Amino acid sequence: MTDALVVITALEKSFGAGPPAIQNLTTTIKPGQVTGLVGPDGAGKTTLMRLMAALLKPSAGRIETCGFDTVARAADIRDVIGYMPQRFGLYEDLTVLENLTLYADLRGVLGQARTDTFERLLAFTDLARFTGRLAGALSGGMKQKLGLACAMLRSPRLLLLDEPSVGVDPISRRELWRMVYALIAEGVGVVWSTAYLDEAENCAEVIVMNGGRVLYQGDPKAMTATMAGRVFHARGAGAERREALARALTRPDIVDGVLQGEAIRLVTAEGAPAPQPENLGAAAPVEIVAAAPRFEDAFVALLGGQAKHALSVAARAPMDDSGALPVEARALTRRFGDFTAADSITFQIKRGEIFGLLGPNGAGKSTTFKMMCGLLRPTEGTALVDGLDLYKASSAARGRLGYMAQKFSLYGDLSVRQNLEFFAGAYGLSGARRREAVARVVEAFDLKPHLDENAGGLPLGFKQRLALSAAIMHEPPVLFLDEPTSGVDPLTRREFWATINAMVGRGVTVMVTTHFMDEAEYCDRIALIYRGRAIAVGTPEALQARVRSPEIPAPTLEDAFVALVEESDKPRAAA
Repeated sequence: MTDALVVITALEKSFGAGPPAIQNLTTTIKPGQVTGLVGPDGAGKTTLMRLMAALLKPSAGRIETCGFDTVARAADIRDVIGYMPQRFGLYEDLTVLENLTLYADLRGVLGQARTDTFERLLAFTDLARFTGRLAGALSGGMKQKLGLACAMLRSPRLLLLDEPSVGVDPISRRELWRMVYALIAEGVGVVWSTAYLDEAENCAEVIVMNGGRVLYQGDPKAMTATMAGRVFHARGAGAERREALARALTRPDIVDGVLQGEAIRLVTAEGAPAPQPENLGAAAPVEIVAAAPRFEDAFVALLGGQAKHALSVAARAPMDDSGALPVEARALTRRFGDFTAADSITFQIKRGEIFGLLGPNGAGKSTTFKMMCGLLRPTEGTALVDGLDLYKASSAARGRLGYMAQKFSLYGDLSVRQNLEFFAGAYGLSGARRREAVARVVEAFDLKPHLDENAGGLPLGFKQRLALSAAIMHEPPVLFLDEPTSGVDPLTRREFWATINAMVGRGVTVMVTTHFMDEAEYCDRIALIYRGRAIAVGTPEALQARVRSPEIPAPTLEDAFVALVEESDKPRAAA
């Protein structure tokens, strides 16, 4: 195809003695559109992007990018593409303008061309107001915009974006997509790798990869359409919905299932009949109705569905209820100089409830979360765990909670076993109690095959298991999760949340921050934080109902998120 931006023929890429990262891959990337690259962790997406960018050499086969062979003409390719890596690759101790200047020097953009390019990109990304701000002080969305600006310094024919929206709130994600569509209108071709499968539906074409192979390439809507008649909502299970979901997932005729607000979303095996209410085992009457399929349903089904093993954490005895509220924020306020990051935030979380803390980047969500975990002292107000003030009885209160950080925070140079032993000791476990605790989480999270591996070299899904294991070794009644599945593929997310749901069934209380709106629907209630205040608190359905209108008759949770933030801004704009 002469009009293809990238032509890949019989491509192979291996690293050492393990299985190939890319296996016998033949495909093309078309110009003038967004091509989505999706697949589970380790599918080969990043490796493929780096091969297209001539940053890696094929082990076998051939790639032509923008008409140039990636081995013979690598320098020519780098002049006509832009590449934005998965992790923020800029210099956090340089300002926005200094980062742009450095990359302009590296790309040979000089003189009047540099002045004109900077002016255009700063306007395009809305970063002109922040040229003097350090990159490390930018919000997640602004960092991604700066990375995009640096990738576009040479007006590329092909733009490679490796998971550009990981850790970015829904409003910033929509802004990134608007910018990308503007580039498409100018004739730029874009390859967008993503862990957010709702984003795949924005692409003209998707390439679904697994194990270094292409499983599907084509229109995402056509792939979604293959699931017609196989997706259902079960409503009415109420407080039993987590147990009902776990039972449904043990059945061979159910290949996928997640919570969607108060409903259970179920996907049946090909050719299987609709699920029956009695199969869910709920005491309350359950109604099962057909639901519109979405791309994620087709993706999970294509990969073989959810794993059927049940983690033994579900078999532990129920938590004792002390009678006190497990988590309570009373007028929490935090100021940094003249800036108020959190302003009189109040909420209560009940026993065995999952409570989501959502908000745009820079809105005060992380500040609130850190105060609730005891990581940041409030200027005013009180944070309580099981009735204990985190700052007056800090040792006792912290012994009642488990904490899983956003970024992998265990010791990468220690083995899995050594990490577990260390954290058992840190929580005051010794002797038989320590041995029992380590054995319990090893069994519950299927860590035995990896006990002697260094934690830093684990696949991302097993890193998440290990981090969660360390957080719950002392069996805390309260668990704080800070964006626990950021950048994790849908199958790994489902496994992670099956574990959380089992713990909640025992009475564990969970507070979680997330930018995945489908994940937010797993929560019983949500607080939406914006400009340092809680602008809405309620169930996912209640927040969606607040923004329902003739223009948006069936709002998604993302629609509700954006509309409630915009509604909060209206009085400020009028003033």
